This record gives sequence, structure tokens and C-alpha cells, in this order.
Amino acid sequence: MARNIYTDLAMEARELNPSIPGIEETNESKGEIGVSRIRVINDLAAQKLSKKKGIYVTLDAPELVNRPLDLFEALSKAVAEEIKQLTGGLKDEATVLVVGLGNRFITPDSLGPRVAEQVYVTRHITEYLPDAFDHPIRSVCAIAPGVLGVTGVETLEIIRGVVEHIKPDLVIAIDSLAARSSERISTAVQITDTGISPGSGVGNTRLDISPEALNVPVLAIGVPLVVYASTVVQDAIELMADETGLHNDEERLKSLAEKVINEKLGPMIMTPKDIDSIVGDMSRIIADGINLAIHDANYDEIRSLIA
Repeated sequence: MARNIYTDLAMEARELNPSIPGIEETNESKGEIGVSRIRVINDLAAQKLSKKKGIYVTLDAPELVNRPLDLFEALSKAVAEEIKQLTGGLKDEATVLVVGLGNRFITPDSLGPRVAEQVYVTRHITEYLPDAFDHPIRSVCAIAPGVLGVTGVETLEIIRGVVEHIKPDLVIAIDSLAARSSERISTAVQITDTGISPGSGVGNTRLDISPEALNVPVLAIGVPLVVYASTVVQDAIELMADETGLHNDEERLKSLAEKVINEKLGPMIMTPKDIDSIVGDMSRIIADGINLAIHDANYDEIRSLIA
């Protein structure tokens, strides 16, 4: 059945379009974490996949639905490792700006601000107490600029103003994403060097936060926390078709799906009922990964700093 489904995950977009040329893809497993690396090489592939040219790393941990603490640590370390690989290693004197995108008053959209709150910031120390440490520490600062509907200012404009003032060597932006598969809600992390368009997952795309817009390297980290209701309907209809043998009647199934979506659902977006605890857990995992990557500390040290 034809599908017109949006996803922020390059891995899912690739699954829907497996034959597109101009894409390099590798997959591996690290314990309970699957690692997908996709490189979009040319403009044609970018257009077909609806993703910018660049590298997209997806860490997929299905067992995360059970919230095992040992997997929290493993995923944080995996996030840190991928950040280090994508940045090529940061200098000891580097300045990093962490940007928590999203609306902190809407739970599924509050991932970014909650990560920003847990990042171990040090710029004030390096600026005003440079002799406080007997070894070099990286200068880290974090902001949560809010959303246009609350501030009246485009998110990019706020970030650009901060970037022009503090001149960071790297910007790390965190945001909630939309997935095609409900099974990937809160169990996947995407990291990319292409930047991000705030609100794109819910059809409210703002100005891109990208290396081209800021003239500085930008890493975007996202976790899928919502799925379109239309996706769930189409998945359910396809499952029923497989069970009842109706999958040969593609036009009838397509018509039924479109009727349900257009008449009953529209652009409805769904999120799990335990989204509060999910956002809390995922914000901790992402923040720990960022802290591990930037500060070159071990996991126990990072947890003690932000506990």
C-alpha cells in the first residue's frame, strides 16, 4: 500500500527507500544497541530521502522500553563515542554551546530544555576562575531559547546572537523528533552533523539551525517521542490485511486508510502515556552522553557532578 509518512529518522527514511543511489550505509551491533550510519552523498539522494547531505547515526536500543539502568549507561557512552567521532576530537581549550530546543511546557517537546539543565556548564568558571582547576577544562555553556510562539523571536535568531558573542567551536542542538514506527518511540537516538529544523517533526518547521546558518559546526541530537496517528492507522490496516488476506486489494486498503485518516484523525500526533518518565530518562541519557564526550570524564564522575 502506498504510504505518505513523515519521519525525522534517516534510518527509517532509508528503510522506506532502500534503492536510492548516492547513499552509504553501515550497520553494526554494540551489545543491546544497534548502530546505523548513513551518509547522504549527493543532492539527488538528499532530495529523494528528504534529508540534507551529511552523516546520520542512529543508536537503536529496543530494550530501552524496560528502562534498565545498565542500558542507560551503555547508551550514554555510545552517544559520547559518536559525538567524539563526528567532531574529530575537541581541543582542550574549545568552547561548546549546548542548545536545548523545544517548549519546556509541553512534555513531549521538553527534551531539549531538560537536557540543557543537566549539562555540566563551565564557561563561567573558565572566564572568572581560570585557576580553579589544575588541568585544562573545556568551556561549556547551555541555553534553552524557547519557541517562537512563546518568545516572539525565531529560535535561530537567538542562537545566532549567542554564537556571535561567545564564538563557540561547536554547537550541539537537542530536540524531540517524530518517528514512522511507534516501536522506536523513546528507544532510538539520532545524531547528525547536518543541523536541525526545529518543529519539523510536527509540521511546524522553523529556520534551520545548521553549520551554514551559524558558520560553526553543528551537531543535532534527537529522540523520537511522537508518532503521527495516521502512521498507526496504516500499520494497523496493513496488519489486518496480512491476517485476513486482503493485502492483494491495495486500492481498497488505501481508500480505507485515507478515509479514516482524513475524516477521523487529520494531523493528530500521538505520544506514550508515560511520556513524563520517558522524557526524564532520555534527557538524562543524552545529557550524560554530552558530558562524557566534552569533559573526558568517566560515567560515575559525570553522574556525581549532576546528581
